[in-house]
Order: sequence, then C-alpha cells, then structure tokens
Amino acid sequence: MTMINAYPGISGAEVARLTMLTPQTISLIVANLERDGRVRRVVSPNHGRIQPMELTEKGMALLAQCRERTSRFDAYLRAGLTPDQEAFLRQWLVEIATRDLTNDT
Repeated sequence: MTMINAYPGISGAEVARLTMLTPQTISLIVANLERDGRVRRVVSPNHGRIQPMELTEKGMALLAQCRERTSRFDAYLRAGLTPDQEAFLRQWLVEIATRDLTNDT
C-alpha cells in the first residue's frame, strides 16, 4: 500500500518490479485489497490492460494504522540500544539487504 500511496496511478506490474515480487503475487495482494475496499483500480485511458491503482479512504486509514504500529515496533526494537549500537545494526542490515547473492560462493 505504501507503493500505491507513493506512486498514485502505479500499475500492478510496476509494483511487482519495484518490490521484486512476481506479478501473480502482487495481483493476489491487490485483489484482496480491492475486495476489502482499500484499493481502487481503473482502466488506463492509454492502454486497456493496464489498471492504475490508488488508495481509497479506507486504504489510507489502514496505511496510517500500519505506520503507527511500525513506528511503535521500531521504538520497541531500538529500546536500550546505544547510538553506536543502533548505527552498527542499521549498517549491518543495509549490508545484508544489498548483498549480491549471485556471486556468493
């Protein structure tokens, strides 16, 4: 939902590329969000198969709730860490996330 909010009118294929998930996975997630009234898809005026998406009011409310929970959980995880420990942990997580596994031996 964050991607849909950040890029109004984004398509499912674009979300799949940005998140490195399969189009099928994104399609299932979006179908569930649409069923629950949190996302709205429309037919593109330029291309009949592309369906730009946007969050509904219900979707925006859920996104706000998720951000609040995430913020609280982040604070819980960081509780008791010194600034140096937090900096080390963040650096380590970035290294893991950006590691090239294709050349890993």
